[in-house]
Amino acid sequence: MTDTTDDIAEEISFQSFDDDCRLLGSLLNDVLQREVGTKFMDKLERNRTLAQSACNLRMAGVEDTAQLLENQLASEISNMTLEEAFTLARAFSHYLNLMGIAETHHRVRKARNVAPLSKSCDDIFNQLVQGGVTPDELYQTVCKQEVEIVLTAHPTQINRRTLQYKHIRIAHLLDYNDRPDLGVEDREMLIEDLMREITSIWQTDELRRHKPTPVDEARAGLNIVEQSLWKAVPHYLRRVSNALKKHTGRPLPLTCTPIKFGSWMGGDRDGNPNVTAKVTRDVSLLSRWMAIDLYIREVDSLRFELSMNRCSDRLSKLANEILEEETSSDDRHESWNQSLSRSQMKLHSQQAPALPTQLPPRADLPSCTECSDGGSQYPRLELPGTDYKLLNRQDGQGSSLDSSFQNSRPNLRMSLPNGNPANSSSAHSAVTPRSTSFNSSQLLAQRKIFAESQMGRSSFQKLLEPRAFQSPGIAPYRVVLGNVKDKLMKTQRRLELLLEDLPCEYDPWDYYETSDQILEPLLLCYDSLQSCGSGMLADGRLADLIRRVTTFGMGLMKLDLRQESCRHADTLDAITRYLDMGTYSEWDEEKKLEFLTKELKGKRPLVPPSIEVAPDVKEVLDTFRVAAELGSDSLGAYVISMASNASDVLAIELLQKDARLAVSGELGRPCPGGTLRVVPLFETVKDLRAAGSVIRKLLSIDWYREHIIKNHYGHQEVMVGYSDSGKDAGRFTAAWELYKAQEDVVAACNEFGIKVTLFHGRGGSIGRGGGPTYLAIQSQPPGSVMGSLRSTEQGEMVQAKFGLPQTAVRQLEIYTTAVLLATLRPPQPPREEKWRNLMEEMSKISCQNYRSVVYENPEFLAYFHEATPQAELGFLNIGSRPTRRKSSTGIGHLRAIPWVFAWTQTRFVLPAWLGVGAGLQCVCDKGHTDDLKEMYKEWPFFQSTIDLIEMVLGKADIPIAKHYDEVLVSESRRELGSKLRRELLAAGKYVLVISGHEKLSENNRILRRLIESRLPYLNPINMLQVEILKRLRCDDANHKLRDALLITINGIAAGMRNTG
Repeated sequence: MTDTTDDIAEEISFQSFDDDCRLLGSLLNDVLQREVGTKFMDKLERNRTLAQSACNLRMAGVEDTAQLLENQLASEISNMTLEEAFTLARAFSHYLNLMGIAETHHRVRKARNVAPLSKSCDDIFNQLVQGGVTPDELYQTVCKQEVEIVLTAHPTQINRRTLQYKHIRIAHLLDYNDRPDLGVEDREMLIEDLMREITSIWQTDELRRHKPTPVDEARAGLNIVEQSLWKAVPHYLRRVSNALKKHTGRPLPLTCTPIKFGSWMGGDRDGNPNVTAKVTRDVSLLSRWMAIDLYIREVDSLRFELSMNRCSDRLSKLANEILEEETSSDDRHESWNQSLSRSQMKLHSQQAPALPTQLPPRADLPSCTECSDGGSQYPRLELPGTDYKLLNRQDGQGSSLDSSFQNSRPNLRMSLPNGNPANSSSAHSAVTPRSTSFNSSQLLAQRKIFAESQMGRSSFQKLLEPRAFQSPGIAPYRVVLGNVKDKLMKTQRRLELLLEDLPCEYDPWDYYETSDQILEPLLLCYDSLQSCGSGMLADGRLADLIRRVTTFGMGLMKLDLRQESCRHADTLDAITRYLDMGTYSEWDEEKKLEFLTKELKGKRPLVPPSIEVAPDVKEVLDTFRVAAELGSDSLGAYVISMASNASDVLAIELLQKDARLAVSGELGRPCPGGTLRVVPLFETVKDLRAAGSVIRKLLSIDWYREHIIKNHYGHQEVMVGYSDSGKDAGRFTAAWELYKAQEDVVAACNEFGIKVTLFHGRGGSIGRGGGPTYLAIQSQPPGSVMGSLRSTEQGEMVQAKFGLPQTAVRQLEIYTTAVLLATLRPPQPPREEKWRNLMEEMSKISCQNYRSVVYENPEFLAYFHEATPQAELGFLNIGSRPTRRKSSTGIGHLRAIPWVFAWTQTRFVLPAWLGVGAGLQCVCDKGHTDDLKEMYKEWPFFQSTIDLIEMVLGKADIPIAKHYDEVLVSESRRELGSKLRRELLAAGKYVLVISGHEKLSENNRILRRLIESRLPYLNPINMLQVEILKRLRCDDANHKLRDALLITINGIAAGMRNTG
């Protein structure tokens, strides 16, 4: 169970942390005193005191007295009215959330005050150079590093976005409170602001009343970029560059970025019928819209900053060409405007549908009108959506908002980076407009109306931005950047039309299609400043913008697509049956490969346009069509869930090829970008064991090997899944099978001379592969991290790691330095074959023990449903996808997230440790204890596995888990709970023997102290949850009880600092 403090627990100063906790706690008490009254506050304080006293006694070893106090607390809770229980749960939940904010703030504070910071670029670069790595090798490795962090919509973020924003505001106020120059009056005003925020939080509904849609989830991801990553990335890259210059003498190249971002939000359709082809298209366009909007703000600020006249000859020439083009265009527009009569324009407006006239608020405001980087800029996101309202204009006049928003200057026709003119096929629209009901005369009318709106700029707009050639001594940088802004705004306008499915007949010269087109004028400005002795200016905001464009591209985060392999097989079944070729899924693997390879080598489409298929199959075909329309410029990888054969990969390649042929034929030109790279995802233990042989089979196929060499630079990506493997066999066995699978995949690719990138599908909790980022990367098999890595960040971990710019910078540095160390100083493999054999034996026994309980014990499923709130988790509305892949009620089809989430709530955290004790005990009983101690000291993989299990055991709470059993579980099944608690104790005993620690979490005392500080609030919430579950199961239609239960789930998640 990964705590969000794990990566940096050693960086927390407890004095200041306690001060902030006391401040926030006292303010919440004041709010509650006013909101709920003195009588209830007395009861709340009595419950907290009982819980605190019981915790102190347990830590002192006085178990019996602690149990008496806990029994008294449970008795008082059971006598509460529903309203009292509901309010108490809310109060303690908010206490825990405020403590979490204080923890995060102190991570930031300590990171700011400590130099050099552990695991920072400066620290690790220095270690490597001191350890014998040459400056040139260090420089080249950093510049070639490719790390991609993929944000997913996995439903583990339990807090509403509204509350997340309020928590961020409190974090900003705590930061402001640290200023040493604050006067008494300023500090009093700050306390009042904190009081207002906490009051607002208390008066806000904590519960989501509706399930989010996939587009809602995508908006949340875009919010993370806007509120945090947008600021963090330039800061992070400056740190990398400064550290490189310090230790190698050379800064990071301006267009080089070691880290990029991907997303599954709006693309992950595995088991989620709500993610459709249209959703994927809309989310991709929204991402591009948001990127352009952010670039417009930055260019506005740059235009204000770069007011100087001195520039290079190239820039001066470009500025003059822009001015000349503007002059001639304005003359042409004025002449055309005079020739069009009002009656003609009325006729056109009656023939053509109206254009959207309402744009997102603040989209055209310069960034200097908002908070500066130094202030608190609270997150917000305004995006056009499918509910966009069109205004019907009867008089044929263009909207004044259109006029003021659109800059009338036409754009200079600049060549593309490859030297081709901008109207070449590569610059055409990446997305085919869906609406085809407009005839040529209507399109002509629409274009004339649009031109009129461009020509008729309001006087107010002209006052704001006088024409450049009328202004004496005009700054050339402002001319060039004004042209960039003009094209960006037209690009944004085009995206809005595409989102509305309206005809979009823009000249390719008028908008940006690739990030290279945006970079060209920016780099020209940068070179000009450098050549004129203004390098200090060049390396400021302009360099930051160039680095942002390099990192975020045209869409902020490239969108991966993911679908289960059986859905592709069903699609090919429909196609082969329609063509009278038989049923694809009934063929053996060799016949499938023969068929797929033959079709891939052919030049004709496979799917007839007239084919009629079931809705599920049509959705798959539509998805490939959208992928062909968008191309690899907007999309990242196509991930195949539950991949088990080489044919799973070739099936995607064939469906991709067929869709691209169809779309290309309709467009009359090649599809934009290239084909998506296809990534098999190996998840179950069985599939992990076969991963190496599947990759070997795949690479032995001549067509496929040549395809990835030609189209993907000889690079194969393979994803390994931590969640399902853990649910399948237990965390200990899953860790070992993942280790071996990675070794085998790397060896297979090396045999064929193919580079490999491993994509780690890690969850937030340890039961789903979570853990401190640095530790996880440093414990991978040697050779598996060779300068490249992809990894998912899911749910609550996205907000925890990247929600604030300061924490995001820290996380990006940790990713960079961990991958760098794993590349230049790979972790040690097992020292001898005996260690591998011992690991194999422990894994086998652990798996048998785990499966004998979870899958083979007929009583376990009923025990699971009784002892945990699993059945009630679906009411949380925290994700758009169902909790099960299929309708079966068994453990097998339950998703890994609710499986782990439910056990986390009861503080038993069973998925992370079940089977571990049996495996360790068996090997120790055979006399190999000393061998295991040596493995712990010398083998990074084994050490990290044991340390993570120890961390989980330190968070588990046997008395709380026992309380759930005693109240909620049928008497006939309580013995099963007792047996499992004995196994938990055994696991803890043998982990301590191997690690050499006297007590759990001894190697992470700061983390243990943080956990202990939460218990006086966390334990009562658990007892409340037990009581509410007991009542709810006798009155399941009581919505107030259900709300109270959901509040306790929120509170426990806040106290445990993660969910599933």
